[in-house]
Amino acid sequence: MQKFSTNPETKKENYFLSQPHQPFFLAGIVWAIVVMLMYMFSYKMMLKGIVEGFLAPVTFHAYTLIYIVFTQFFIGFLYTTFSRFCKAPPIKKPYYLRTFFLYQVASLFIVSGFFISETLMFVGMGILFLGQVVFLYMLQRIFTSAQPALRDDPFWILTSLYIGTLAHAIWIIELLFHWQEYAMPFAFNLYLIFMTFSVAQRMVPFFSHSFEEKKPRFVAIVFASFIFKSFTFVLDLPLVDAAISLFLGNFILREVLRWKLSFKQAPNILKILHIALYWMPAALIIGAVFQLLEIFLGTSFMFVDKHLLALGFLTTIIIGFGTRVTLGHSGQPPQADAVTLKLFYLTQIVIGARLLYSIVFGFNLPLLWFFDLSLALWLILFIFWGWKFGPVLIFGKKES
Repeated sequence: MQKFSTNPETKKENYFLSQPHQPFFLAGIVWAIVVMLMYMFSYKMMLKGIVEGFLAPVTFHAYTLIYIVFTQFFIGFLYTTFSRFCKAPPIKKPYYLRTFFLYQVASLFIVSGFFISETLMFVGMGILFLGQVVFLYMLQRIFTSAQPALRDDPFWILTSLYIGTLAHAIWIIELLFHWQEYAMPFAFNLYLIFMTFSVAQRMVPFFSHSFEEKKPRFVAIVFASFIFKSFTFVLDLPLVDAAISLFLGNFILREVLRWKLSFKQAPNILKILHIALYWMPAALIIGAVFQLLEIFLGTSFMFVDKHLLALGFLTTIIIGFGTRVTLGHSGQPPQADAVTLKLFYLTQIVIGARLLYSIVFGFNLPLLWFFDLSLALWLILFIFWGWKFGPVLIFGKKES
């Protein structure tokens, strides 16, 4: 008699989708390349007097980087670590896959609709907003289940996400009705930068075994400063904005120095995170100096303050945290090898190129090819990053 097994062979799990950071990190890398290419094309066309796309190039650039690119890195990291912060069960696979597919569909609609259909673009924005609400809902559930003693740092992360989600909704409404765009500075300062800062000020000292207690209300003061900074941008008060940046940069720098992070004895991956953390006060202080120069010289340095924060602080932090999470969760030592260090060095070169472009533009020098150089270096950085860590994210094998 033929026997039938009552234990059918278990279907092999897809490694790429087995952990939340893997699909989101890879998607962040891919979209970082795609949206920057689209921005470069639309900006070049605008300079030639040709209107391409249903959004101004600068608006497309800011919106897609904040809500398509960097948010996917946030989701990948926080879907992996937020539960640990709150000592809660990990997020289940069906939930994070739902979020992932919402983001990919939305991103496809937005970038396709940008050139061919305004309706399609706004439908994509609506789906993207829905994906962010799904992300927010899960983090809120995890936070609510945590013991009060564990809620301090997660509270600031969640607060930043609430503001980012609200700013997202307002930004879409502003675009729909062609209103003045007031949501952008709040999305940038209180979501993109403050979210990253909230994670960094918790994790970098922890990884560095720093036992210095933070000043009372340290994070609250940074948060309040970013609120004032956002309103000064909306109200067009550049001198006050620069003053807040100088205060905030010095305030953060003094606190970080007080933590006594051991740089010389730290492994390379920690050195990257230390430098990224120092980039935040440096970007605020240098950016304030350029803001003052803009006022007194009557020129524009093309958002140099925001690019120093987004490239110097945010992108360098992502390189460090992304490397740790990608390698550590694939069973490999979370160390920065020679190739990872080259990624870090390249990131600093990208920052320098973008800073030089701002200087060239501000002083009206005949060297505007620095715009192309900074964009090309950004593309090389993320292509290089994808080549380095793509195989680990997709297959789990040791990177080449």
